[in-house]
Amino acid sequence: MEKKLPDVIKDLKEKYPRIEVSEQTITLSAEDLLPVMQELKENYGFNYLSNLTAADYPAEKKGKGDDNEAEDNGEMEVIYNLTSINENCFLTVKTRVSRKEPELPSVFPVWGGANWQEREVYDLFGIVFTGHPNLKRILLTDNFEGYPLRKDYQWVGGRK
Repeated sequence: MEKKLPDVIKDLKEKYPRIEVSEQTITLSAEDLLPVMQELKENYGFNYLSNLTAADYPAEKKGKGDDNEAEDNGEMEVIYNLTSINENCFLTVKTRVSRKEPELPSVFPVWGGANWQEREVYDLFGIVFTGHPNLKRILLTDNFEGYPLRKDYQWVGGRK
């Protein structure tokens, strides 16, 4: 990567005008995820996916009787931390997905290291990564019900 990070972000913004930029973070749509990730790796030297995680933002309950409605509404965010090892440069990429139909394309074809990280996010948040070669639970048993890192998950004994 010969360009500095602000230039990389500027180039991406010109090519993908829908992305949002905030310092060292870009936020993009699910449809732009794979092309941008491929470009970051191949053309800008971001050769290491150091972390892939998620955050849950359920819709706020509006009143009594809205318990089930809040469970299905809102969104989740998947966060990718990328590193250019040669340039000692870091970039965060974020994308949002509906809680009702949480589905994103897998970045496994770009970074093989996404394999277990996507499985962990699937297991704990229920986000489906389409195109993943082995998307199954990695931490919890197959008969475990629910996704424990979602904010509406009810732990046995309740949350304290």
